Amino acid sequence: MREVFQDQLHEVQDRLVEMAESVTHIMTDASSAFINSDVAMADRAIALAEANESKALTLDELVIRILARQSPVSRDLRILVSALRISASLERMGALAGHIAAIARYRFPGSAVPTSLKSTFEEMGRLDIDLAKKITKILRSTDADEARAIQAQDERVDQLHRHVFDVVLGDDWKENAMYTVDVTLASRYHERFADHVVDISSKISYLTTGEWAEQD
Repeated sequence: MREVFQDQLHEVQDRLVEMAESVTHIMTDASSAFINSDVAMADRAIALAEANESKALTLDELVIRILARQSPVSRDLRILVSALRISASLERMGALAGHIAAIARYRFPGSAVPTSLKSTFEEMGRLDIDLAKKITKILRSTDADEARAIQAQDERVDQLHRHVFDVVLGDDWKENAMYTVDVTLASRYHERFADHVVDISSKISYLTTGEWAEQD
């Protein structure tokens, strides 16, 4: 019976890793679609985001069945509770990336980002993709030290997010209302994507050490 339970826990972990890999692909396509006005990548990212939502629902159902049938305690219970919360964050990350892709889709064949902010969003996209790859690695290893280290790495995304607002609110901003709305929303989606990575890393630290630390 214990062996079956351990197999179920491994399945939960594998599914979380699969979701994290999917989120990485979604953000990769969404970022490229947003920067390059690529409608094919936008459509692919939106479809992947919808599929990721289904993966989250399936995973949550699996965890609930395990909780009901196995009545786990101690570290095993921490793993399953953390898995539910991580699944929610990964589902949200996929949705946020999908929103970025949707902006590109709606503006096609035009661009959703003006030239003055293109390099900013290119960097935000690269950072989010890198963070998603790192969280995938940490979900595989459940390394608490790596999880804690990642919690400081979204600071640059926050800086870029603030820069977008500074540009949009500045006296030199002469773009139309459409651009203003698009870049403001996209910047927020990028920033929240990175925030969820930090949230996941804190949950991984919790399931490994049993010590919970809320993030600012």
